Amino acid sequence: MNTTGSTGAGRDWVHFRRDEESGIESINAHFRGHAYDPHDHDELLVGVTMQGLQRFHCHRTLHTSQPGRAILIEPGAVHDGHAPDIEGFTYVMLYLPQSWVTDMMQRRGLGDVSVLEAAFCHTLTDDSQLITAIQQAFFAIHHQEGRLARDQTLDQLLSLLSRHINSRPSFILDDALARIYQLRDYLHDQMHQDIGLDELSRHAGIDRFRLSRQFKKAFGQSPHAYLVRLRLRTARMLLARGIEPAQVALQVGFSDQSHMGRWFQRAYRLSPAAYQHRCTNVLDRSAPR
Repeated sequence: MNTTGSTGAGRDWVHFRRDEESGIESINAHFRGHAYDPHDHDELLVGVTMQGLQRFHCHRTLHTSQPGRAILIEPGAVHDGHAPDIEGFTYVMLYLPQSWVTDMMQRRGLGDVSVLEAAFCHTLTDDSQLITAIQQAFFAIHHQEGRLARDQTLDQLLSLLSRHINSRPSFILDDALARIYQLRDYLHDQMHQDIGLDELSRHAGIDRFRLSRQFKKAFGQSPHAYLVRLRLRTARMLLARGIEPAQVALQVGFSDQSHMGRWFQRAYRLSPAAYQHRCTNVLDRSAPR
């Protein structure tokens, strides 16, 4: 089953569809001014700017995509978005589940795109063949052109995408960095808890001020920002499974459903209830829209 929908405020709009069989989400959206706050995804993002200038920070660099350029963002890469010009920008994007991409790539001997093992060579590219492949795959999925069209366009997309993957060499963590990675794992395990800096400091054996500096150096964001992003990614996954938004909020560590909703809206420009409805066709009528 495919589900679809649109939402928007003022002159901004978002059209969203999710292919249940593959888990791939497709988005066609238009924004003026501020689009969304810094956030990241568990999925692999591939898209094309269709109209206007699309400006965003990613990998601590400011990027500007023009019409016809492709955008490639690997899982875990924090990015935001805004329109520098008054007319705004329009784009199409595919959210490819990391497990699905990894399986498809490995079947073809094309490598991996997991957040720890690989990255894209460039965030923006003018590779015309890849740009065409992204658009064809988007239209096949977003406009429900059928499973055969979906499968063939995705196969072509993955084959071309492999040219843009840069495998990272393995490295050995020193003791200090190993503590920071262990601290990251601790946040994953305890994200449902109300965690403070003193608790993190005791767990890592590092004073709280040095901890914050080293964490930001390693992951590009503060422990709190990382925890919010982690909670949002996990919430998306649980909402897509049909779990009630109020339960999801408590399960991932937000104080309540409204708290989760504020962060979710800022990152994805959809409320949790609207996102879940488009994924599952289940509507939480008690939730604010």
